Amino acid sequence: MKGVILAGGTGSRLYPLTKVTNKHLLPVGNTPMIYHPIKKLIEAGIREICIVTGVEHMGEVVRLLGSGEEFEAEFTYRVQDKPGGIAQALYLARHFTGDDLMVVLLGDNVFADSIKPYVEDYMVQGSGAKILLKEVEHPQRFGVAELDGNRVRSIEEKPQKPKSSYCVTGVYMYDSKVYQYIEQLEPSKRGEYEITDINNKYIEEDICSYNILSDWWTDAGTFESLIRANQFASQIK
Repeated sequence: MKGVILAGGTGSRLYPLTKVTNKHLLPVGNTPMIYHPIKKLIEAGIREICIVTGVEHMGEVVRLLGSGEEFEAEFTYRVQDKPGGIAQALYLARHFTGDDLMVVLLGDNVFADSIKPYVEDYMVQGSGAKILLKEVEHPQRFGVAELDGNRVRSIEEKPQKPKSSYCVTGVYMYDSKVYQYIEQLEPSKRGEYEITDINNKYIEEDICSYNILSDWWTDAGTFESLIRANQFASQIK
């Protein structure tokens, strides 16, 4: 099992904070934001980690994290030359993960739950995909899962009329088939390769399971959510 952290993007919603640095290097609690997904992977026993980030701030990310020795982990880096969506960023990790199973985390997700039990469940599952969900007050802001018992029926991105209150968090588990799906993608209306389209391909094949996070979760990609992430992170010992 390998880990992939996607820490690219322009961080435009956090401008001007991101004028001089990558948003994933902004503080959340008493550490840089990117430390949170790193620690989640390590806690789950995953120490081979690929970090994908953009051209502008790659040097700062490498200078902060180094080889991974500080974390007793091994870091590999990939550069996303220009923003093209989460799926495009993930595709850059294909040679790193090879045929292995992987846990993919968005670098701006901050949450309390350990992912270890979910990773262990997925390793028993052995193939396909697993996504982690969280019940939220305003699901219209996110990709929303339509559930049918223990199955995911579909995921709709930022729906005006959500079919549930469960959003798709930035925690995904995939087998190597994910790269075949990415190669089949067409850009969305906003010109990006969407991770929602990938998840829906797994759902169509009926090989996507899910779990629901029980504790707090937030992204940190806007000023409002960054403040919320810092408030939550103050609870972390």
